[in-house]
Order: sequence, then structure tokens, then C-alpha cells
Amino acid sequence: QVQLVESGGGLVQAGDSLRLSCAASGRTFSIYAMAWFRQAPGKEREFVGGMSGIDTNTLYARSVKGRFTISRDNAKSTVYLQMNNLKLEDTAVYYCAAHRDYYGRNAGGYDYWGQGTQVTVSS
Repeated sequence: QVQLVESGGGLVQAGDSLRLSCAASGRTFSIYAMAWFRQAPGKEREFVGGMSGIDTNTLYARSVKGRFTISRDNAKSTVYLQMNNLKLEDTAVYYCAAHRDYYGRNAGGYDYWGQGTQVTVSS
């Protein structure tokens, strides 16, 4: 069982940066693939990016590539989402998710989810 807790959301202006954190329970965090999704009001949950466990390969959505970066600190059992040059359309609730191997775009592929953290970007 893995429990995930996101933090770091807030209200920022367009062009600002923000870093989200996702703290995971469990002693085997380092082997889990992790991902970030987001959901805006009235829209489906959307893949933001993912990172594999052991070799830390990454995959990003086209809409955030070059602006967002996923990283992880296995000693702290935490995965991060660094968001730069935020845009109004980045406003959403951001969720982290985990799976033993999968870090792709399909939300149904993940076994564990956090409760989400709100990111609001204003003009």
C-alpha cells in the first residue's frame, strides 16, 4: 500500500514558478514509477508528466514540456513537479499517482493517488 500526499499548491501570477511535492509512504518508494496529473473544472483528468522508478526516465505532456520538470528524492520518498512560466491554462487541481512500473498517460494505469493540491494562475 502506498499513500501519497501532495503539497505546494497556491495562487500565483502568470509567468511565476511553483514547485509541488508529493510525499509517499512505504519503504519501496524508489522502485515506483510516479506521475503528475491535473484536472481543471469541467474537464477530464489530464496527464502532465511521469517518471520511471529505477532509471528515472521521464515523459511529459506536450503542453508542459520545457516548462515543467519532474524530479524525485528517494531518500525523502518525495517526487516534485517544478512548474515554470505558469500560464492561465495551468490552473487545475494537481494529483500525483504511483504504479510499480507504469508512468504513462493513462490515468487508469495507476494504483495509487493523492488527494490533490490546487494551483491557480491569475493574470
